[in-house]
Amino acid sequence: MKEDKIRPEKRAIVNEIRERLEGAGYLLLTDARGLNVELTASLRATLDPIDAQVQTVKNTFLGVAAKDLGWEGVSTLLEGPTTMIVGPGDVSEAAKKLKAFRQANQRPVAKGGWLDGQLLTADDVAQIASIPPREIMLGQFVGTVAAPMSQLVGVLNQKMASIVYALKAVADKKAASTGE
Repeated sequence: MKEDKIRPEKRAIVNEIRERLEGAGYLLLTDARGLNVELTASLRATLDPIDAQVQTVKNTFLGVAAKDLGWEGVSTLLEGPTTMIVGPGDVSEAAKKLKAFRQANQRPVAKGGWLDGQLLTADDVAQIASIPPREIMLGQFVGTVAAPMSQLVGVLNQKMASIVYALKAVADKKAASTGE
């Protein structure tokens, strides 16, 4: 489809897709084959708690919208019917929910996506699904940063205690030698 020959009603659809992509933190693409109305509704319900939107789109419209945004390479993923998943939040949560949905329903198959200016392959989406959620990763990071400080406090407490014990021993020895 030539971009300069897009009819106004089709340009409006492309603009709507582009606006969704602009406001999204991530884009995941899946093969829409086998996703009937019931399964699509179930996928939407699965992803709704994380504010992810599910939409089956024409490849040409999505390709033009991605090109408008400068998302080079997305068009290479647009073979066969495509469902896009976009959302503002944690891409690992979306990938996990998509993986669980696929395991339960044998579809949809991930094609790839777009994240932080990088094209994602289907393997990248699978790897993202194995990443712990953001909150857990932040907790692990804080624990890693805090561990040396906790160890330092423990060492300092031990040194202070040994000084106190040494002073007590000296005081006891002095008291014993003076006959008190």
